[in-house]
Amino acid sequence: MNWPSVGVVIPTRNRPELVRKAIAAVREQRYPGEIKIVVVYDQTEPDYLLASTEGIEVLVLTNWRTSGLAGARNTGILALDTELVAFCDDDDRWVPDKLRRQVAALVAEADAEFATCAIEVEYEGKCTPRLAGRSRVTVEELARSRMAMLHSSSFLVRREALGEDAIGLVAEDAPGSQNEDWDLLLRAARRAPIVHLDEPLVRVLWGRTSHYAYEYATKISSLRWMMQRHPEISGCRPGAARVYGQLACWSAATGNRSQAWQFSKEAVRANWKEPRTAIALAAMTGAVKVENVLSALHKRGRGI
Repeated sequence: MNWPSVGVVIPTRNRPELVRKAIAAVREQRYPGEIKIVVVYDQTEPDYLLASTEGIEVLVLTNWRTSGLAGARNTGILALDTELVAFCDDDDRWVPDKLRRQVAALVAEADAEFATCAIEVEYEGKCTPRLAGRSRVTVEELARSRMAMLHSSSFLVRREALGEDAIGLVAEDAPGSQNEDWDLLLRAARRAPIVHLDEPLVRVLWGRTSHYAYEYATKISSLRWMMQRHPEISGCRPGAARVYGQLACWSAATGNRSQAWQFSKEAVRANWKEPRTAIALAAMTGAVKVENVLSALHKRGRGI
């Protein structure tokens, strides 16, 4: 097999120890083809000592596009000339066979442009695998559920497919650079089903290391942005109920009971069985705190 070259984009901000571990995991890949790493510093001074030309090349850049995760990823993409592009967040790590197995799955499908793999969530020292239970993912499935196991650190895409006349780059207008990964998945799946390798080949670190874990106002803005951008979500009753349930939870967490109540009603109209509605209502009454529910779910490798 003629293994294609792969460029790995690692955006980072103020996490020097974690980004070193992410780089090391990529350099330990048992991949027969060429690998390049681009580390993009966003809103912080770059550490050029990470750059290297020995073995796997490591290029260090400063985000020159829109501040935030989306702009940092696009900075890395545009700096690459490889056949494939992969994403890895600075607080996540790949297992050594990740690239080899995932590239093989992608190139086996001549028309496929985008591939993902399952993940293993690490939270408070406990690891929980998250599997999709399928080998292809469609627009309809992504509209019904975000499918959190299709994490951005598992994304592998043909570089030419990220052009303006194809999938396109990461959306830099996503509020707070949140849900830009879900948006990219939906845009990719509109063109062709996503190839999914249902093995946990990426370890994802959850918890307070995340820059976005408790930014509830941004979560609300980004979900509303997704609903406006993707009619497939509002056109799927379970999918719409899920998003409205999340909006209700985040609104309750900010103390906006009126908005939480409105979103709860929308969730019930779409699907009265939506469990997030019950969480939001309990949070509105003060029976529970959204943060405590999140912590309990994270221990099971899940979120709201």
